[in-house]
Amino acid sequence: MAMTQVRRVTLADMDLSIGKRARLHRLLYGAGPANGTLMFLPIDQGLEHGPRDFFSNPPAKDPDFQLRLAKEGGFSGIVFQIGIASKYMAKYAGQVPLVLKLNGKTEIPSDKTPLSPCIASVEDAVRLGADAVGYTLYIGSPQQEADFIQFAKVREDAEKFGMPIIVWAYPRGEAIEAKGGRDSFYAIDYAARVAAELGADVVKVNVPKFNPDKDKAAPAPYNTTQFTPADALAQIVQSAGKTLVIFSGGEKLGESDVVEKARHGMAAGGTGVIFGRNLWQRPMDEALKVAGEIRTMLKEYGA
Repeated sequence: MAMTQVRRVTLADMDLSIGKRARLHRLLYGAGPANGTLMFLPIDQGLEHGPRDFFSNPPAKDPDFQLRLAKEGGFSGIVFQIGIASKYMAKYAGQVPLVLKLNGKTEIPSDKTPLSPCIASVEDAVRLGADAVGYTLYIGSPQQEADFIQFAKVREDAEKFGMPIIVWAYPRGEAIEAKGGRDSFYAIDYAARVAAELGADVVKVNVPKFNPDKDKAAPAPYNTTQFTPADALAQIVQSAGKTLVIFSGGEKLGESDVVEKARHGMAAGGTGVIFGRNLWQRPMDEALKVAGEIRTMLKEYGA
């Protein structure tokens, strides 16, 4: 199959309120690479995964570690849950842009019927000086109806307050597993489209993994067409339309692999990256080095 050519969506392409446009402009052009690309540092894993993610780099258990990394590493913003944002952001207010995560859950219950309840509001984000809010949407979950309704209220409030919404579009649940799994191209492509359909301004997706045996369970044409990894990424960006796409780093990779993973997403038309464990699970000096390499690479893709 021929490589899909996708033009990178820019802020100028988006029909946004003044408040949303101003806040997204600060993230895209006022911080980080400051050239229309995005480089976020997420630290919501303490809730989502528990303290186990900090064992490989104990200093990272202190959120000040990630805030220093975000400031010194030149990130577009940091992602916090409300408790951490409320307790740690004051020292960095105005220096590190905040994305407030509005919902979250622990990893303890089964993932068969996931729903991530809201634990903060758009009004909280305004009070804390955030430039965007984040929302995890579980596409395909048996609780998808409740998730959609909960998100609709968040979207309504975000419009009222002029706050951009970044959707963590995560395929989850038994139905998804029966159709190739949550990391399949089919699932992630569908998730990107759902986020756009529901009103996301930015969508965070994982990079798909190809498994010939599992991919056979996906609906046509995903189960019969030979997609290259590069073409799959481009198709995902295209499915998101005028919603900016940022690619997740996932579990910790080798240094060169991290930069290459980021480059592949940008080459496919992505707007940026959101890499957490791939950076803050490293000692500070090493994390800053890798962050600098990613930032330098993003400079090649500005608009």
